[in-house]
Parts: sequence; C-alpha cells; structure tokens
Amino acid sequence: MSDYPPFQHGKSRFDQGTFFGRFRHFLDVIDPSTLFTTEKRLRESVELLDRFKQGTLPPGVTDAQLWQAQKIKQAIIHPDTGEKILMPFRMSGFIPFGTPVVVGLLLPNQTMMSTVFWQWLNQSHNACVNYSNRNASKPAPVSKFVQGYLGAVTSAVSIAVGLNVFLQKARRFSPATRLLVQRFIPFPAVASANVCNVVLMRHSELSEGISVLDDDGKVVGTSKVAARHALFETALTRVVLPMPILVLPPMIMATLEKLPLLQRRRGLVLPVHSLVCLAAFGLALPLAISLFPQMSQISVNQLEPEIAMATDCQIVTYNKGL
Repeated sequence: MSDYPPFQHGKSRFDQGTFFGRFRHFLDVIDPSTLFTTEKRLRESVELLDRFKQGTLPPGVTDAQLWQAQKIKQAIIHPDTGEKILMPFRMSGFIPFGTPVVVGLLLPNQTMMSTVFWQWLNQSHNACVNYSNRNASKPAPVSKFVQGYLGAVTSAVSIAVGLNVFLQKARRFSPATRLLVQRFIPFPAVASANVCNVVLMRHSELSEGISVLDDDGKVVGTSKVAARHALFETALTRVVLPMPILVLPPMIMATLEKLPLLQRRRGLVLPVHSLVCLAAFGLALPLAISLFPQMSQISVNQLEPEIAMATDCQIVTYNKGL
C-alpha cells in the first residue's frame, strides 16, 4: 500500500491543520536533495504536471511520481514568475548555503570588523532569499525590499556592535565569562533585525489590511485586524527561528571544548562547531516555519463589522506569509 495520498495539484500531501503535518511539509520544502535536480529531470516534472492538469497522463503514472514531480517544481520554479530561483536563494538551499554564515556569526573572539561583516552577510543572504521567494502576484516596488534590507542591516549591526562595546567595557566579567557572553550576542542582533525587516517590508498591510477568505476560498473583505495577527505571527516566527541556531551551538560548544580530545587537537574545533551549527539549523528552520499554518484562521467576531456582514461563516482564513 502506498504511503502517498491521492495527488492534488498545488496542495500539500501532509495535513496543514496540525503542527506535525506542517513540520513534515516543510521538511519536504527545505530538502537539499532537490538542489541536484538536472535540467532534464526538472523538464520532465513540469511536463508531467502539465499533462495531469490537461487530463492526458500516460498509463501507469503513480501518485508518488506526481507528488515528487510537484516537490521538484515547487523547489526550483517561482510559482508567480515561472522563472528558476537561483540555487543559493531557494528554500532548499537555505541551510547548506546559510550554515557557513551561521558559523561565521558564532566564531569566538570576533573583532569589530568581523562582527559587522558577518551581520551584513547574514542579512544580505536573508534579503536575497526573501526577495527570491516573494509573493510576486502583485507588483511591489523594489524600494520596499531595499528599505527592509537597509533597516535589517542597520539594526543587526548596531545591536551587535553596541553589545560588543558594552562587553569590552564591562570590568566585572572574567575573560572566560566575556568570551561565553560574546558568543550569544548574535541572537538578539539577528532576532531584532528579522522583526525590523518584517515591519518595514509589510507595514503597509497594517493601514491597507489583507484579504480574508470564507470556507470556499472566496475573498469576503479586507481586514486590518487580520493584518496585525499575520504580522505578529510572522515576526514571532522570525524571532524563534534564530533561537536554536544561535543559542544552542554556543552552549554545546562551551561543553565540547572542555573535552580532552578538543583540548589536545584544537584544529577539530571549527569542524565540530560547523557540524553543531548545521544540525541546529536543520532542526530549527522547519520547526520555526511550522509554528503557524500558512493559512491561519480567525473568528469573524474579532474582525471589523463589515466582514461579519459580508459572510455567514464564523471562521475566516488569511495568508500570514513567511
């Protein structure tokens, strides 16, 4: 018996109403194996899905083949523009291409210049990923993305440098304590920059509202209340995401570096550090983006009166974004 449910074009094969279902779905989304897809395999996947929509599938095609074809297409092709996303900026490339940046952020004994460089590189990578995977169904000015990028870089660098300066002037810390505390500085810098980026990129939604849909997927109105909920959920996700990535590795490495093996062979510290960061990143990313469903629900009673008058539904949905 197949583990795959009947194929549904454009849908997830996992239940998006549960955390575990969303977690399994996003494990599929970030699967780095799709980075090795050949042009021929991509073309075959797109053609297979086109034939499914046209109702001209050849005999013998299984649901597993259709789900795999959709996974490949969604990992590589932008759903709105139809163009290929550059490999480093795909969701499936976020962990393999982002891990070296995380390792750089968490290097001990950072200088002021290295702190600025790694924070800038991290926010630049994030900005490229956000732009490459943006909702392009409606044209948006590039200036909005530039504004979000500059705000994120400014806040990340300011907080990281400010905390480093404070730490250097703190006389009561021993050198060992100062080194340990310094390793945790990237988290508040990155978390605040992520929130700043979300607010700057999407602040117009607070004044204009976002669409809310009924049970049939029809737009019943535009809600500023739903926009506030969507921004809060997205910002919370962006705070949770770097937490295990930037908090767990320093804690783990502080313990591992005391082991006799790493004390004797200091050359192993960086490879071990990189593996710890990779494991933390691989776990944190799907966990964080699985916190809330992509399509969140809200009671009509919590929304504007005109929304309640426009539908008989008690619950409506909205797209929170990523």
